[in-house]
Amino acid sequence: MTDFVIYADEEEFSRAQAEILERAIKGFVQTELPLAVEFAFVDETEIRRLNRELRQTDKVTDVLSFPAFDGVKDKPFKKKDYLWELDENGNLLIGSIAVCIERAKEQAEEYGHSFERELNYLLVHGILHCLGYDHMTDEEKAEMRKKEEFVLKKAGITRE
Repeated sequence: MTDFVIYADEEEFSRAQAEILERAIKGFVQTELPLAVEFAFVDETEIRRLNRELRQTDKVTDVLSFPAFDGVKDKPFKKKDYLWELDENGNLLIGSIAVCIERAKEQAEEYGHSFERELNYLLVHGILHCLGYDHMTDEEKAEMRKKEEFVLKKAGITRE
């Protein structure tokens, strides 16, 4: 059994790319059932609309996460607690992530690394939000950055 599944449009994020992240996330969280996350790749107009309507922030951003559950950070996902929430494939959808492709490209150039690295960083960042991680304080931010780098390294994605 795989314990992490990514749903994404294969035109935007290939199955091979998804499998790399799935393997890197595998074992990251204790779970008795497969977890899933869905990725949506959007333009600046759409991410701004989502940010305005859902977060009351009228600006373009790079990534938005929509966690399905609160209070799950560092807690195991026990099957008995989610029996009625599994999708048609038997996976527990822990959230959705929207990434602005234009912003990812701009940031890759700004930070001096590849678009692939930036895109994967944003996706891992979003997944961690869906797993209850945040970066509101310096301590939370440091913890989240450490987890992001751990997953990216495991996936073989470097800052090149």
